[in-house]
Amino acid sequence: MTEAELRDEVIATARSLFTRSLTHGRTGNISVRLDDRILVTPTGSSLGTVRADHLSVIDTGVHHLAGPRPSKEAFLHAAVYRARPGATAVIHTHSTHSAAVSCLAGVDQRNVLPPLTAYFAMRIGRLPMLPYHAPGDESLGALAESTARDNVAFLLSNHGPVVAGESLPAALDALEELEETAKLFLLLQGHRTRPLTDRQVRDLAPR
Repeated sequence: MTEAELRDEVIATARSLFTRSLTHGRTGNISVRLDDRILVTPTGSSLGTVRADHLSVIDTGVHHLAGPRPSKEAFLHAAVYRARPGATAVIHTHSTHSAAVSCLAGVDQRNVLPPLTAYFAMRIGRLPMLPYHAPGDESLGALAESTARDNVAFLLSNHGPVVAGESLPAALDALEELEETAKLFLLLQGHRTRPLTDRQVRDLAPR
């Protein structure tokens, strides 16, 4: 895929997230990796209006190479790419139900959501939650990188999810599955549930 095609794919994904309220206002950011460069949505941009020619270009060391100033959370994207050589896309949102789960007390921070559905087990597997850091706090980078080595997604405490994929459509599928499972988890509070067994999860877990 050419750089122009990747830019168009980022914008199509941005619009999809925004129009379906999977992000809002000027929140959320998207990136794709192209060889040794990363195209990422710029700081202060809305996924509802950002344009293909406005994407920032950085490298995995978060050095700004071209375009407008990158999102202040671009370091998270770079950390995930360093940890996951097979990943070519990263999405971070403030999706309502995932963000709500990130605010709950008493959840297992090693694995926040139970495997309620097969598709969550397939696309996400384990979902750790990282401790709270202010948005843009780059001290989170090392923890994000180490966490991403064994997980396709993680949740930022009192914030929202970060999801990687082998392609942008794959990352979007996983982000949507995470959000729907978070919604189910909240709807089922106070009810007995029957999550998948450990064996069922192992058989479906993302590689």
